[in-house]
Amino acid sequence: MIKLPSYLKPGDTIGITCPAGYMAAEKAQTCIETLTQWGYKIKVGATLGSTSTTYFSGTDEERLNDFQQLLDDDTVKAILCGRGGYGLTRIIEQINFKAFKKNPKWIIGFSDITVLHSHIYSNYKIASLHAPMAAAFNNGAFNNVYVQSLRHALEGKKIKYELPAHDFNVKGAAIGELVGGNLSLLAHGIGTASDIKTRGRILFLEDVGEYLYSTDRMMQQLKRSGKLEKLAGLIVGGFTDTKDTERPFGKTVYEIIKDAVAPYNYPVCYNFPVSHEKENYALKVGVGYKLKVGKTKVLLEE
Repeated sequence: MIKLPSYLKPGDTIGITCPAGYMAAEKAQTCIETLTQWGYKIKVGATLGSTSTTYFSGTDEERLNDFQQLLDDDTVKAILCGRGGYGLTRIIEQINFKAFKKNPKWIIGFSDITVLHSHIYSNYKIASLHAPMAAAFNNGAFNNVYVQSLRHALEGKKIKYELPAHDFNVKGAAIGELVGGNLSLLAHGIGTASDIKTRGRILFLEDVGEYLYSTDRMMQQLKRSGKLEKLAGLIVGGFTDTKDTERPFGKTVYEIIKDAVAPYNYPVCYNFPVSHEKENYALKVGVGYKLKVGKTKVLLEE
């Protein structure tokens, strides 16, 4: 049975940390101001706008300590990761979830934060939020439906998303716990303590900046490891900034995925608004959903 962290109420504190890539403090300012306007107090971790001169927001130890402090702080009711990038894989095994298991809080983010979502779901059966991070609030975007979906999720509103059908969709209905996130991180997690079970679940996938052949390789990895065989359903999000080799791979991303799941009989939805772009709805990882893929529209709801 999945355990839900408490939903937030006015006056609650949200911690902001960067457990992976570096983020300048000013890039999170609009996010902080908006969360404050929503009624929350903000606790900024040391890794946001750190003095790091490398790709990471700090050394492994600094990033681990910053995240651990917010995780163990009883006054912090949710942790918003400033950005993704890369880095959680280097510290995930050292994070102590003892206090978190007793008093779960919402862990928020996407991209590299997929490692946290998968690890928490697989090991502790606690829900988390695959959702926009700090930079998504910039350039006037704090009022768009995707950032607002994070607000609604934190407040405990039931999720219900509707979108038009895609030509590649496979019609049908499914019920199951929602798991997934960034394809690269899911593929790299296979065989580790952060590996996820997908049987009977609704899996969602997205990625950014990958070569087409690499996406095909990762889909084959999921297929060979049995991750695609017994799904309840599949949600395919945005695959942005894809790259091709000088000699073309010969298929689009969606054609690659379509071919990989062709042998299976479950509903598949393409072009769902979960991505590295602004189209990135909040999704509660581990929570039970209903997926209905129809002739003209798709519905995903708790």
